[in-house]
Amino acid sequence: MDNEEQNSISVPGAATEEELLLFFSGVMRGQLADSDREIAVGDRLKAGTALQKLFEDRAAESAAGGRELAIARASERIGQNIAPAFAPVFGDVLVHGHTHYDLAGGRGSMKSSFVSLTVVYLLLLHPDIHALVLRKISNTMRDSVYAQYIWALDMLDVAPWFDCRIAPMELVFRPTGQKILFRGADDPMKIKSIKAPFGSIAVTHFEEKDQFAGRHEIRTILQSTMRGGELFWNFESYNPPISAENWANLDSAEERPDRLCHRSSYLEAPAEWLGEAFYAEAEALRRTDERAWRHEYLGEAVGTGGNVFENLELRTITDGEAAGFDRIYMGVDWGFAPDPFAFVRLHYDAARETIWLLDELVVQRQTNSQTAEELLNRGYTDTVITCDSAEPKSVADYRSCGLSARKAVKGPGSVEYGMKWLQGRRIVIDKARTPNAWREFSRYEFERDREGNFVSGYPDRDNHTIDAVRYALERVYGRYRSRA
Repeated sequence: MDNEEQNSISVPGAATEEELLLFFSGVMRGQLADSDREIAVGDRLKAGTALQKLFEDRAAESAAGGRELAIARASERIGQNIAPAFAPVFGDVLVHGHTHYDLAGGRGSMKSSFVSLTVVYLLLLHPDIHALVLRKISNTMRDSVYAQYIWALDMLDVAPWFDCRIAPMELVFRPTGQKILFRGADDPMKIKSIKAPFGSIAVTHFEEKDQFAGRHEIRTILQSTMRGGELFWNFESYNPPISAENWANLDSAEERPDRLCHRSSYLEAPAEWLGEAFYAEAEALRRTDERAWRHEYLGEAVGTGGNVFENLELRTITDGEAAGFDRIYMGVDWGFAPDPFAFVRLHYDAARETIWLLDELVVQRQTNSQTAEELLNRGYTDTVITCDSAEPKSVADYRSCGLSARKAVKGPGSVEYGMKWLQGRRIVIDKARTPNAWREFSRYEFERDREGNFVSGYPDRDNHTIDAVRYALERVYGRYRSRA
């Protein structure tokens, strides 16, 4: 038996963790209590390894306990700090009902508060994910979205478990090492190079979505982050820009099955959360400039003042309402490509001066016989169709197919007169029934010159269903010019 075997040290049985720590520490230093034997080098190295393992196990147990305690505290407080209007959205997030969450609202709508609380909570629940919070300009982050997330940590009572760092800007959950990263999109290459220390960047938050260059910029960033994991959550919060034509408003109007869109305002927030001064300022603006109040506080895209149609009522038209409509008018604006063919069917209530859009057919690259067949299949033979007179052959084609078609009268000034007449009536549009008309009427604006001044006249673009409505009602406003 060699000397190393003779000096081998046995680990004491049934020892407590503290006793093991003392034992391995002594062996590693060569100072084993109650023994004057020389400690073999191999045993000293093994003791060092065992000691390290004990410390790692203790740290892991401490981290696990810290995470569980943080989850317990956050779970107790998050329901108290999320505005009631966001409760359904929060429930959807927890079950991963959607991947994308589009959250728009005016001042005091609680959307940013909701996102920050929810993002922190998601990280606590999922120990292998990280979050990336973005604004367009990086130097705006510290006093805005970063401060918002610090607030969220305090509200959830989990701040003691987070390290708050400025360079680089990040919040680190110590029990697991998870991170909430903050970056500006003014340097796309830095975002592209971001890598999670482990797991995946499963949560993204685009604050002030409308400040980004467009959907393509957001999509490019998501293509870099949405990889390496199974579940992803993407939040986009913003105050809707004043113009309906802004890309952010148009983007939110596009329906997609994996996105939940939510709109909120200060009117849905608990009054005590905002305070009397906030409500006083909002009410003062409402009294002096209701249009600005609707935009700034209600988050409505009220337009830049250049909207042609300020008389729209965008809402659902029920089947019960539609069943009672008996004054039906129909119109056609011819097209093939690149301009589309546009047909509309509507009801006009002369007593209430209200136009109800009921159905449409907007297609490209279809012949007259094809569109006529579709209208016949829909049973639209109950009244005359007034068509753009620029194509008399097309009108004749419709007649030969069995449709009661007639040419619009038009004439000098007919466009201006017809448009002014439409502007003087209430127009009810249901997006589900007539999506193209909804888009054209709600986004149709006067053009501007180089100085930003509005130009007189009506733009001849993106107005195909508008022209079809004008043709359909020509025989109405032609009889009552004095009322226009």
